[in-house]
Amino acid sequence: QAQLVESGGGLVQAGASLRLSCVASGRALDSVPLGWFRRVPGKERKFAAAISWSGNDKHYDESVKGRFIISRDNTKNIVSLQMNNLKPEDTGVYFCTAWDWEYTNGVYYYERDPDYWGQGAEVIVSS
Repeated sequence: QAQLVESGGGLVQAGASLRLSCVASGRALDSVPLGWFRRVPGKERKFAAAISWSGNDKHYDESVKGRFIISRDNTKNIVSLQMNNLKPEDTGVYFCTAWDWEYTNGVYYYERDPDYWGQGAEVIVSS
């Protein structure tokens, strides 16, 4: 059974760093692209970052580009999100995600909704 389990959320002050990790388990999640979405208060879940299975292809939302770094360790099936220079507007629930395919029907994985979701990890950034 495919499962994504996040860890590493918490409360930090603005300007601090935080690292989220997610363990992907289940045969369906072998060799697939992984990513992170987030839901900030009062808004819909939105794409934050994604990484291909090889780790060579990475994508970021403009709001986190230059501050967040996504990485993965395929030996442990872990995807991480290093969040630097955090801002109060980064407060929200962060979801680990996975896609079945990197490219299908003319659409890349980062251009469509994920196929799998974790339960979410809360991040609170105080000003």
